[in-house]
Order: sequence, then C-alpha cells, then structure tokens
Amino acid sequence: MVKKIDIKIGLIGNPNVGKSTLFNALTGAKQHVGNWPGKTIEKKEGEFSFEGKKIQLVDLPGSYSLTAYSEEETITSNFILQEKPDVVVQIIDAQNFVRNLFMTIQLIELGTPLVIALNMADLAEISGVSINIKELSRLLDIPVVVISARKQTGINNLLENVLKKRNTEKTKIKLTYGTEVNDELNKIKNFIKSKEKIGKRELNWLSLKLLEGDYRAEQNLTKKPYYFELKSLVQKSISHLQNVFGKDIITILANTRYGFIEGLARKVVNRKKIKQKIKFSEKFDDIAINKFLGIPLFLFIIFLMFQATFKLSEPIMGWIELLFGFLGNNVSSLLTNLGFSSLFISLINDGIIGGVGGILIFIPIIGILFLLIALLEDSGYMARVAYVMDKLMHKIGLHGKAFIPLILGFGCNVPAIMATRTLETKKDRLLSILINPFISCSARLPVYVLFVGAFFTAYQGLVIFSLYLLGIIVAILAGLIFKKFLFKDLSSPFVIELPPYRWPTFKGLFIHAWEKIWLFIKKAGTVILAFSVIIWALASLPAGVEYGSEQSWAGSLGKTVTPVFEPLGFGNWQSSVALIFGFVAKEVVVGTFGTLYGVDNIDSLVGTESLNNALQNDFTPLSAYAFMVFVLLYVPCMAVLAVVKKETGSWKWPLFMVVYTTGIAWIVAFVVYQGGKLLGLG
Repeated sequence: MVKKIDIKIGLIGNPNVGKSTLFNALTGAKQHVGNWPGKTIEKKEGEFSFEGKKIQLVDLPGSYSLTAYSEEETITSNFILQEKPDVVVQIIDAQNFVRNLFMTIQLIELGTPLVIALNMADLAEISGVSINIKELSRLLDIPVVVISARKQTGINNLLENVLKKRNTEKTKIKLTYGTEVNDELNKIKNFIKSKEKIGKRELNWLSLKLLEGDYRAEQNLTKKPYYFELKSLVQKSISHLQNVFGKDIITILANTRYGFIEGLARKVVNRKKIKQKIKFSEKFDDIAINKFLGIPLFLFIIFLMFQATFKLSEPIMGWIELLFGFLGNNVSSLLTNLGFSSLFISLINDGIIGGVGGILIFIPIIGILFLLIALLEDSGYMARVAYVMDKLMHKIGLHGKAFIPLILGFGCNVPAIMATRTLETKKDRLLSILINPFISCSARLPVYVLFVGAFFTAYQGLVIFSLYLLGIIVAILAGLIFKKFLFKDLSSPFVIELPPYRWPTFKGLFIHAWEKIWLFIKKAGTVILAFSVIIWALASLPAGVEYGSEQSWAGSLGKTVTPVFEPLGFGNWQSSVALIFGFVAKEVVVGTFGTLYGVDNIDSLVGTESLNNALQNDFTPLSAYAFMVFVLLYVPCMAVLAVVKKETGSWKWPLFMVVYTTGIAWIVAFVVYQGGKLLGLG
C-alpha cells in the first residue's frame, strides 16, 4: 500500500536538456497544467509513486540562470525559496556541460538541496566528451546520476538518490568571490539581519541578488521601512567594487562563477579528438536553416502535415459519424416510445446531439494534428523554423522572437499570447499580442474541416494549408503596419539556441496530444453544450414556430445582421447566427450550424438531411472559402480578449482588437468573394 506522504521535487534545467521527457516518463498521464499564482507562465505538476512513497513533481520553466531577467527565472527562484521543495533535480545536458553548470552554481548559492541528473552522456561520448561522474560529485558535494530520459535508463538510481538527499545536509561547497566582494556582501547581510529575522539561506541569496542589481529582489523590499537606507548601502557597495575592479558588478560576479566552472571542467571533463562523419542532422541543417531554402522547406513540411492529418483521420471520423448517426436515430425512437414531448426530443436531438456531436466528431483530426506538431517541436525542428523566420521578420520590421508565440498560436492563441512575456520590451510584447489572433488556432479547424468536406473533398489538405498560410501573411502585414504607425523603434537582435535533433518518445508525443484533446473535450462538454442549448432555445422560440425557421428568435437575430455579410457571399441568417456565437468559441460555429439546420448527424453519406447537404444549399464553393477566411481573421474568442486585457492591463487593446480584426476579416473576405466572381469563379 502506498503511504500518502508529501515529497515535493522541483525539476529544473536549461531549455532542450530533456526536462519534459523525464517529467513525462515519471508522471505519465498523472499530470495537470495550470498557471503559477498571479502569473501567466505555464505550470506543470504530476504525481507518481516510488518505493512506497507518493511524490509530487513540479516541472519548473526552462531557463539559463536564476537571475530575474525573465518571468521564468523569477518563478524558479521564488519556488525554491518560498515553497521549499524537499529536493531539486537539475537536468544537465552532457553535450553542453559547461554552459549548464552556470545554473548549478546559482543553485548552490541559493542553498538548494540538489541532485544532478546528467542526461545524454552517451551522445556526448560519441562526440568525444566524457565526464568523470565520481569526481564531479565529490567536488560539488552533490549526488550526480547518469540518466537517459529518452531511453528511460538510470531513473530508478536517480530517484534513490533523491530520497537519500531529502534528509541530508545541503552541499558544503561555498563559492567565494574574494575578500573585497565578501566584505560588501557581509555589510548587506548584517544590515538586513539587524532589521528583521530572516533564514540564513534567504539572507545569503537576497544579499547576493541585491549586490548583483537584481531588480525584482529590490522590488520585493520597497515596502520595508528600511528600504531607502538599504538601497543607499547597496549602491555604495556596488560603486566601491566597480571602482576597485574597473568593471560592472555583473561582470565581477560572473567572472568568479565562470572561473569556478572552468576549473571544475578541467578536472572532470575529458575530450578526445574523434574523426566524425558528417551527420545527417548537419546535412539537413544545410537546408533547414538556409536563408533561401529554409522557408520553402517549412511550408512544404506543413503542407505534408495537413495532408497526412486528413488521410489518417478520415477512417476514424467515419466510425464516429456512424456512432452519432446510430445514437441520433435510436435516441429519438426511444424517447418517442417513452412518451416524451416533441419539444424535449428536439432538445436532445437538435440541441445536444446535433450541437455537441457535431464538434466531437473532429477529435481525430485535432488529435493527429497536435501529434504531428508535437513531433516537429520535440525533434528540435521548430527551433530552426524560428531561426529562419527571424531574418525575414527583421526585414519587415518585426521582432524575431515574435515568431515563437506565433508558432504556439497554431495550438491556441491564449497560451501564445501568454508566451509574449519572454520578449524583452513592452512594445515587442504588445506588437506580438496584436498580430497573434490572425494565426489559425485549433478551435477554427472544425469549421475548416466541415466546409472542405462539403465543398473541397478533392483538395482538403491544400485548402486548409492555404488558410493557415493566409493567416501568417496577414499577421506579418498587420505587424508591418503596426510597426510603422505604432511602434517605430527597431527591435533588438534575436539569439536562439539550436538544439540537436532527437527522436521524440511516443509517450511524450501522446501526452502532448492528449492534453490538447482533453481540453477540447472539456470545452465540448461545458461551453459548447451550454451554447448548443441556448441556440436550440433561440431556434425553437417563440412557441409554435417551426424549428430553425426565419420566424424564430434565432432567425430574427440572424436577419438583423445578414446585410453586413451579403457582400461576402454568405447572406443566409444561419451563417450570421453562427458567426455571432463564434465569438464565445470558434468551435461553436459548427455546433450552431448543426443545431440550426436540425441535423442530428453530420455524415454526408446519410440522406439529404445531412449538414453537408444543408450547407450546399446556402453556399457555393467560393462563398464557402470566403466564409472560412472570415472565420480565420475575425474577432478572437472571449478567452483571448480576456488574456489580452490581463497582459496589457487595459481594455483599450482588447476593444481595439475586436475592431481591427473584424474589419480586416470583412475586407479580405470581400476581396476573396468579389474578386473570385470577377474571375468567373462564382
């Protein structure tokens, strides 16, 4: 029987060291994703059992140091100081051993109960780098365990060392900065100790951060009655040291840390000269990051991804279609035999099965798409895409880092907008936020799939690829306009690490895809269900009208706004209602059509009452494409506007976003439809 005890482990490391792979291997499906309290950085927690103990694992944001230059670095240091985990496991990439040690030194300075997991040592040895594990452990006075997160080897040994470390003293290693620096640190420590009670570990870290000029450390003290006196003391210490050494304080402290790291590396790292063949990854990078071939390659890979998504999901969607067809017919017969009223039967068939069922059928295509996106991310290819796109984006006046949140926008615009926090300046963050809604998120995908299934069966992948590409083009053009009129300062250079290519684990890919599928299912079971019922009620009332007719409240609402959409080719009131409710969540557009047309199964092969056939009565292929373009570009959902308000601290920008996105959507859809008619495509 597993004892219910609390062992909290913090998992820390640089980006691309295998942290997520280890986290997934340990926790499997027993994990959940949220946000840190008061923050918008993603927080992952999981649980697992080992040797009769229940262990909580917290996956900390990937960062290169603990100096609070970014939200991720602040969260990591605050977690260690405030939540006091029993043990922190730092994953070090053996291929980049020296660079990873910079964080190790800071963790030691923080007084962290630390265990090092040396990952990918086998790959390092192939390139001629071997590390003396016993000597490294002895010199740092810290357990060091060799693991392979991808192959899941050495993990039990790691956990055994974690449990041993839990009740032992911290490392006795203490980094000394020399007499001059230590004297100034002691002045700051003694001053703080004279004013309030504070733990030794917190005192040492706070004093070092204040001397280092850490902005957030200073901000935390602004409400203290002794703040100005302490600030004056710290400034005197910084000025004194900079005069003595003739360098800025950051360089003074960094030189000591790197000096320690270099000395340590000389004792534990052995390098052999190995004549290596040119790797496939290096050959592939000749194309992937080539300034001429990189972008066409990316577009070709995305095109193949959409084609594969449709081919693989088609049979599964067929099975689900048959299930909902069977369910709709039999539920209707059962309720009729039990004597339920026609109104109640309509609610179940038209409202719930037609609305929610019409959404759930897209689970296979969304799951497969996210699985393929996770494959590109975990393999290391997406970092190359960001690198290649940086050059193009700088030429048109955009910040290169903005492309990383744009990539995340393919999944969901909400976390993509949250990810803009990694950008250095407020202007860069705001610019990235404003263009992000044009990137086609997964919520729009069911709308595309519905319409391409009805009008473009022979070119499904190509049509959807064109929509995603159009979203990127509009985002870039909008960014160029905003940069010219709102943000005239030139963006700072973009530096990104290109991780080595790796084969992702199936378990990791499955977890990434399942997280997105589960969020989609929960939305279908809550938001979409609720609005399907609301739409059904609007289509059924007032009492006595034919369901889904122009005389219903839904019909009256649609007819009121229909003139706005007539020049775009979709002047039917059902489309107007669907677009209005699409503001809640874009998936609701499909559910709205299913409800308003009274379709309880969306299989295009089952009778003339199918949703595909109903749409073909009100749309042409040209107007259907214009409709998809409008859905791609018009006002984002409520959740996106809420997070924009939170990130910008004002309702001004969300309201501005409503106006300009809808305006651009109308203009582009108008050009597509009217231009198509002029070319004889209508």
